[in-house]
Amino acid sequence: MKFGVNAWVWLAPLTTEGLAKVAAKVADMGFDLVETAIEAPGGYDYARTGEVIKDHGLGASLVTVLGPDSNLVHPDEKVREKGRAYLRYCIDAAHALGATNLGGPFYSALGRTWQSSAEERERDVELLAGQLRELAGYAADRGVVLCVEPLNRFETSFINTAEQLVEVLDRVDHPACKALLDTFHMNIEEKSLGDAIRAIGPRLGHLHSCENDRGAPGSGHVPWAEVAEAVRDIGYDGPVVIESFSSHIESIAAAAAIWRPLAPTQDALGQDGLAFLQKTFT
Repeated sequence: MKFGVNAWVWLAPLTTEGLAKVAAKVADMGFDLVETAIEAPGGYDYARTGEVIKDHGLGASLVTVLGPDSNLVHPDEKVREKGRAYLRYCIDAAHALGATNLGGPFYSALGRTWQSSAEERERDVELLAGQLRELAGYAADRGVVLCVEPLNRFETSFINTAEQLVEVLDRVDHPACKALLDTFHMNIEEKSLGDAIRAIGPRLGHLHSCENDRGAPGSGHVPWAEVAEAVRDIGYDGPVVIESFSSHIESIAAAAAIWRPLAPTQDALGQDGLAFLQKTFT
């Protein structure tokens, strides 16, 4: 199992120079990998950043979200094609960065919610599965795995739970399309975090770890013993990444609704979170 942390804990917007400093910090703290993101195309040099990350002995993962004009379950095919084109761009960026996992809610624009009938949902699930299968093939050719993430009800209405994601992944049926589970979202949506992880089973490709308030793992009321037991039950040995943010970075604070500090310092968030994860999962 490898433990990582998202660069957004310290930095936004992400830049080539800023990520080099974050990589050095993350390596010094004892993490195994650093997770970065695509905030907008061309925001930083993916290949150069990947070289710096590798030079520090770290692995890499990458995350992104879809915007209003890049939506895989939109009724307009032109919008769906923009979504597919954007994800192909992100897959290429992951390859350049040296990231084996590309994670995120790869179905609808972040923040888009809507009501749908059973028939409409069935149509959208089938529509999504076909596109993800195509994109998974593109990703596999580049050594990248797509990890699809359920979000809480305030950020999407389409895939909120592990059960809903299983329905999609089983239709995609491609080894380069797996699940990204996030304890923050699971804490809102799942009846049992352990049961949700077991439902995903071998489909799990990436795990985001943070507290109920998005703080450091171990500082809140997420049932970590239950999570760790379920992870062991399914034989998961992949990345466990702290995804948290800073209230001091205005753009991130607004996007993630982080209105107060989540730890005494951002370094403490990373250090304390890593120590807790190592104790809990190893």
